[in-house]
Amino acid sequence: QVQVEESGGGLVPVGGSLRLSCKASGRFDHPYTMAWFRQAPGMQREFVAANRRSGENTYYSDSVKGRFFMARDGAENAVYLEMNSLTAEDTAVYFCAANRRLVISALRDSSNYHYWGRGTQVTVSS
Repeated sequence: QVQVEESGGGLVPVGGSLRLSCKASGRFDHPYTMAWFRQAPGMQREFVAANRRSGENTYYSDSVKGRFFMARDGAENAVYLEMNSLTAEDTAVYFCAANRRLVISALRDSSNYHYWGRGTQVTVSS
């Protein structure tokens, strides 16, 4: 069984920065694919970023590329999401997800992830 837990959400002004953390705990026989998704009120869950293992490429959605950066502590199956230049459109509940290694084409589809955290609210105020 794998447990996923996020932390670090909060209220931040437009143009500000925020750092989210996520750790997956449990029994792992290899590094898991880790990802961030977000869901705004009334909207579908949206892909933000994903990484298959430490040292490999990280993939971002076009809406956050260049502003958000995902880092990974591979030894701990922990990931961090550094969010910069935040806008009101970034307001959402942010979810961390984990799964056994996924192929690159599967990274952006939330249905491919088996383990999820409860989410952390990020509110960007103008």
